[in-house]
Amino acid sequence: MKIALLSDIHANRQALDACLAHARAQGARQFALLGDLVGYGGDPAAVVDQAMALAQEGALIVQGNHDAAAVTPPAQATQLGEQSAQWTHAQLSAAQREFLASRPLTARLGPYALLAHASADQPGRWHYISDGAAAERSMSAASLLDPSIRYVFNGHVHEQALYFLTPTAKLMRFAPQPGVPVPVPMHRQWLAIVGSVGQPRDRDTRAMYALFDDTAKQITFYRVPYDHAAMAEQARQRGRAEWAHALQTGFMPRT
Repeated sequence: MKIALLSDIHANRQALDACLAHARAQGARQFALLGDLVGYGGDPAAVVDQAMALAQEGALIVQGNHDAAAVTPPAQATQLGEQSAQWTHAQLSAAQREFLASRPLTARLGPYALLAHASADQPGRWHYISDGAAAERSMSAASLLDPSIRYVFNGHVHEQALYFLTPTAKLMRFAPQPGVPVPVPMHRQWLAIVGSVGQPRDRDTRAMYALFDDTAKQITFYRVPYDHAAMAEQARQRGRAEWAHALQTGFMPRT
């Protein structure tokens, strides 16, 4: 079965729609959302409604740091992320906030895969997997949870990467190419960072997601174009220059 792995949507409904349509066209039969459904973007209520509908159909959804912040935003907001959390909180209904609050930090995808927004090493601390050492910590934490876990799927970093441990415990990083399937045999342990649907940070404006085939044991990373310029213009008209810049350029510093 093919499972679409989508993360860091950041309330970008148009990017999510594009990725869902693309994934279904590739034969996706199950969906997993790896956190940060909201934050920064202008359509949080619509995106949460989509996520709730997908959950009713069996999608697995874990919580991200921006989801948690939108549920309980800081009283004083000085940084962009904090300001976004306050604004997002006000856009969501009580039922939508409860849905975000009830998402787990991790979830199992079958017997051999673990889902988490950030590192599986203390997932509530929201550690970034930005290098090999961080990837190895996440994989080790997954193995401590259950030695049978062979695949760890993460978001949070807003870029795409694939790490694996050889049978001799040597860590390797693989740079995936969009649309090219990568074999991921179970005799190795794998960690995939699936990228960001709604806010890429690699200076490429196309949305990101990955498709895992648990029968063929392969993963394919995708880039999906959508009308990011129209979304950037909408953000400008709403007075959200930072978000408009991120959509227009495909880059935004971590906040």
